[in-house]
Amino acid sequence: MDDIILISNLNDFIFCPVSIYFHGLYGGADVLTFQTKSQLNGTKAHESVDMGKYSTRKDIVTGLDVYSDKYRLVGRIDMYDSRKKMLVERKKHVSRIYDGYIFQLYGQYYSMIDMGYAVDSLRIHSIDDNKNYNIDLPENDKDMKNRFEQLISDMRAFDMDKFVQENSQKCANCIYEDACDRSASRGD
Repeated sequence: MDDIILISNLNDFIFCPVSIYFHGLYGGADVLTFQTKSQLNGTKAHESVDMGKYSTRKDIVTGLDVYSDKYRLVGRIDMYDSRKKMLVERKKHVSRIYDGYIFQLYGQYYSMIDMGYAVDSLRIHSIDDNKNYNIDLPENDKDMKNRFEQLISDMRAFDMDKFVQENSQKCANCIYEDACDRSASRGD
């Protein structure tokens, strides 16, 4: 893979590394042709943040492009409260905190730190039910920090030609399953 990693790809890679390839392949296509209803709803819910219209308060920064020199990550934050020094990742609906959500937040966190921002707390916000989930800073959760760093290393060393998906549930829930020759949900 390329040296620079998109922060959003951290979660995608955990789900299925091949989905990143298909996302790039279909990236220019109309999302209505390949996204599920829940993905379209999530994109719509994210619109105000992506367009920087979520808040007019001067202490709330939204949609900021970020870069981590240390980890060579690039992406965009959802929301940063400069008064509280809190970084927030917003999701349409959170029923469970997946590692990929945390790793995306870590990527944003390290990018903000590398860019000179002070970040004292991390949060995942579920838009549908307005619930907040506080996430430990990486320095306070060494296991998750090590797993984050291992994920980045795995992404840089990934060889799609050698990849075999073994989790048929992931394939069954993948929007690219019909186009994928590595699908575990198909019989040989």
